[in-house]
Amino acid sequence: MYKQYFFTTLAIALVTLLPLSTVNSESLDSQGQPTADKPATQSPAAEEKRLPLRELRLFTQVFEQIRRGYVDDVADTELLENAIAGLLLELDPHSVYLDETDYEELQENATGEYGGLGLEVGSERGMIKVIAPIDDSPAAKAGIEAGDLIVEVDGTPVRGMAVQKAIDKLRGEKGTSIDLTVLREGEEGPLDITVIRDTIQLSSVRSRIIEPGYGYVRVSQFQVSSGEDFKDALLSLREQEPALKGVIIDLRNNPGGLVPASVEIADAVLDSGTVVYTEGRLPSANTSFEANSGDLLQGTPIVVLINGGSASASEIVAGALQDHRRAAIIGTQSFGKGSVQTVIPLGDGRAVKLTTARYFTPNGRSIQAEGIVPDIIVEPAEIRRYEKRKQIREADLEGHLEQADSKKQKAKESEEDVTDDNQLYEALNVLKGFQLLGKRVLSEPETQN
Repeated sequence: MYKQYFFTTLAIALVTLLPLSTVNSESLDSQGQPTADKPATQSPAAEEKRLPLRELRLFTQVFEQIRRGYVDDVADTELLENAIAGLLLELDPHSVYLDETDYEELQENATGEYGGLGLEVGSERGMIKVIAPIDDSPAAKAGIEAGDLIVEVDGTPVRGMAVQKAIDKLRGEKGTSIDLTVLREGEEGPLDITVIRDTIQLSSVRSRIIEPGYGYVRVSQFQVSSGEDFKDALLSLREQEPALKGVIIDLRNNPGGLVPASVEIADAVLDSGTVVYTEGRLPSANTSFEANSGDLLQGTPIVVLINGGSASASEIVAGALQDHRRAAIIGTQSFGKGSVQTVIPLGDGRAVKLTTARYFTPNGRSIQAEGIVPDIIVEPAEIRRYEKRKQIREADLEGHLEQADSKKQKAKESEEDVTDDNQLYEALNVLKGFQLLGKRVLSEPETQN
């Protein structure tokens, strides 16, 4: 009798969580049953709003069967939490319930910040190998070097430990200390190093000059600081190469991230116009994002690299620059995630990530399940090197004259070999084609009328 009362009460409690407008569509008696005086017939609209009382009763019955008969004892709170997760499970692949751990990880990925040592690590011979310490990180300041093998963490051997588990051990709150025992080549014995954890900021943007006059910017995901980092990267490239001829923006395998960051990145190289707009059921989900005046590259040609791993915010950037004819898109068709998720905190360390809108490129294209089709399709190739038959050239002759222009020779020596990445190689060739075409157009004599 108690259990029956408990589950009837649970059904009523679930009803009270629904909007009042739907509760008022059907009256309930003290037992949670529909009253007999409801209208015999209802309009289709009223019928749609009616509470699904039969399904609510079915839910309480299933809940009771699991609670009473499942092979292992399961706490009521766990069952209800599973039920909440199930509400979102069948909506779409991106709407999910986030428990405390999932929500914390989502925030960490969005900000790029975590408490730790500032190490990039891998596994070698069952030990944790330091690939590189981040510049100015606690690990670098404590003397950890690339190539060190971490054999103990706080006195616990790490041999055979999975890399992710080791990373979890190395992370911790800012200000806490950790004792590492490392093996270093050239040292007679293990070294004991104490490191004080600090807040580590991981940048998702990297840049470099890959050839004189041509810059490269890699964006691995869209975090809170990615927009500012991207702008800094462009300014840095212009400082290194005042006569910048072209820039490659690499968005391959970028799964997306924060929409504002993607808008800021596209805005950095656009002078005006719509970047992206969203449409949803809620008024707040209907938004248009516009570019501000000012192109940081001042019209310098751009190539954007994408592939099947470029999704969401990556597709916002690629779609905006493609529609505005600001960049040539090269690579393979993108993933096709054209929906926007809103993270709704629940106030107790948990949250719901809910799909609330679809986004559209400036020309009104929805890329949901379609993706961005490149202007030039370049499939990734497996590069196999083979030995060519050596031919005798002037440089091989004894006593040959040296090249007169040493600057050209130095520039050639500073060029990066990008032939191992055929998509990047083709992107660079396209930029050179833009440069060559531009020169030819400028050199054409004006026609006389």
